[in-house]
Amino acid sequence: MNFTLQNGRNIPAVGLGTWRAKQDDVYKAVLKALDAGYRHVDTAVIYGNEEEVGRGIADSSVPRTDVFLTTKIWNTMHTRDAAAQQIDESLSRLKTDYLDLVLIHWPGSYERNAAVWTAMEDAVDAGKIRSIGVSNFLIHHIDALLSTARIRPAANQVECHINLQNTRLQQYLDGKDMRLEAYAPFKSDRIKDVLDNKTLNEIGRSHGKTATQVVVRWLMQRGIVALPKSVTPSRIEENFDVFDFELTDDEMLAIRKLNKGERTFPEPDNVDFGFEHL
Repeated sequence: MNFTLQNGRNIPAVGLGTWRAKQDDVYKAVLKALDAGYRHVDTAVIYGNEEEVGRGIADSSVPRTDVFLTTKIWNTMHTRDAAAQQIDESLSRLKTDYLDLVLIHWPGSYERNAAVWTAMEDAVDAGKIRSIGVSNFLIHHIDALLSTARIRPAANQVECHINLQNTRLQQYLDGKDMRLEAYAPFKSDRIKDVLDNKTLNEIGRSHGKTATQVVVRWLMQRGIVALPKSVTPSRIEENFDVFDFELTDDEMLAIRKLNKGERTFPEPDNVDFGFEHL
């Protein structure tokens, strides 16, 4: 199942997240995921595993043209030239001559975001990147970027799960024709909150599915790209086995009621790692 980005390109609705996945583990995970049917892999410079992700894609039986590959520009890139260099370095590490999606990993100052964005637009013009977007951006960051951007962001990847549902952000993004992507859909280190959730387990039992499969399906039915991370073969398969059932309106509403506005990761306006200033 694919969603369509504003530039007409397709993005698979479920991708393999790779944060905290160590080199050998992530290589095996990419191979397993592609064999299981995934066609979307998400990485980032700061993850330190681009080379292994690229090797996994290259060594798989799936053609590179069938894989949607995303990476992200890290916070230490403050200028157009620095961002351009990092894009080229990512292409080299990932063993590919183009990237399907590149994101600004975290928002810095409006001026820094605009400078990095210009380098990304240049890379689109040069055929190095097919789509560009942002990550962890709040509405005011996007509004500021849109005031100078020549190419509009195609996506915004943010923390999104049962306790942080981002309904208002999604409404804003829908109005701008930007796709919401969900990282940490199982709350990362707090996955027990998902596994033990009574509502999710009751819904799962009615469909013969697990709580985590219900979460992935819930995100998909909201039009959100889900990026569950795992290096365990059985869980990689489980997270992708979500295309043979559908949640009812009542089940979607029951999950909606679990929202707490509760973050697991930093609030974007208070992130200062890697930035010269905010």
